[in-house]
Amino acid sequence: MVDNIKVEYPKFTKEMRKTHTILIPSMLDIHFALFEQALRSAGYKAEVLKNHSDSISNVGLKYVHNDTCYPALLVIGQFIDALNQREKTDDVVLLITQTGGGCRASNYIHLLRKALVKAGYGHVPVVSLNASSLEKDSGLQLTIPLMKKIAAAMTYGDLMMYLHNKVRSYETNKGDSQKVVDKWINKLSNDFYNKKGTSFKEIKKYCAEIAKDFASVKLTPCIKPRVGIVGEIYVKYAALGNNDLENFLISENAEIMVPGLYGFIYYCLYNGIYDHLIYGWHKKSAIINKIGICYLNRREKVMINAIKNNTNFEPMKPFKETKEMSNGILDHGTKMGEGWLLTAEMVELCETGYPNIVCAQPFGCLPNHICGKGVMKKIKEAHPNANIVAIDYDPSATRVNQENRIKLMLAIARENIKED
Repeated sequence: MVDNIKVEYPKFTKEMRKTHTILIPSMLDIHFALFEQALRSAGYKAEVLKNHSDSISNVGLKYVHNDTCYPALLVIGQFIDALNQREKTDDVVLLITQTGGGCRASNYIHLLRKALVKAGYGHVPVVSLNASSLEKDSGLQLTIPLMKKIAAAMTYGDLMMYLHNKVRSYETNKGDSQKVVDKWINKLSNDFYNKKGTSFKEIKKYCAEIAKDFASVKLTPCIKPRVGIVGEIYVKYAALGNNDLENFLISENAEIMVPGLYGFIYYCLYNGIYDHLIYGWHKKSAIINKIGICYLNRREKVMINAIKNNTNFEPMKPFKETKEMSNGILDHGTKMGEGWLLTAEMVELCETGYPNIVCAQPFGCLPNHICGKGVMKKIKEAHPNANIVAIDYDPSATRVNQENRIKLMLAIARENIKED
């Protein structure tokens, strides 16, 4: 009989804060640039990875089974590829998030640690950033000032991403909207170091100024297919995970819209409440989540008012309306992966003028196949103009095939515009 052997992995300690650089996998360009600065201003060394070569998938396949969730394969591949390129690896630590949900994503950290040992980097610590008490002995301390900076960064990130997508397909001078993004990332980064930009009053002031800057970008009016992007959180947001889907759609003369990160955080918080109401879980967690929702509501309202009062663009809907859009299609008890949020976001896109939708999903992601592909027929019955295509992303899926299917969706979108 073989005894179970507990493997002791290296830990990120408080003493390492001054000596080790935290490497962060890429996902949301605007948000993560601000998250990086929030960590640095709190005394950590942090670096968001920018290695996006096509070989990363092959690196991941070398150390992770090909049946593993595609986002995990890419994140692990990006980490190991980055370590391969460094002269020293005894002064770095890897940061990975865990939601703690009933999905393969909860195994990322264990897969990463095994892959590091296999690749010869078993000495590199891994930090788990989670709100589920999955690992408690990390040197990364989520203090209240740091959490306020991260929350502010998420607010600024969602607002800039929303307005950037509203204008960048129509800007007269290409790159003008990106200049606005770069300007505010630099300003907010400096403010974080100077302990500014996180109070409610400052967020309200800056959001209004950000909206005014985007409103001043000179646009060329024209009619383009309006395309929304939904799906599994990593593949939805990360250019590495979706083969640079956003830029491909823009190159095909389309306007894009990607639901913000606020929606996913709201979704996680509401699930804590539904766990209590539907499944009888602890009431304490539901109360804490309600406090978190109230905190986000004030800042969401600031974003909406900033757009409404300073631009001619239609602002995003309050999430309390978004969450009800899955009613009649999918119950709020369906919460594996992106669950009912995926369904609600597709309905919202249809109702806000983005009936052409790319549902990006890792191949074999059961929650996405059920809550995305599985509800498309029902959505189309309620919204006959819905033009939805589900695209699987996987090491074996060819980029040409993915883009051809999206081009077919765009061709239908252009025909619908002609008919209208």
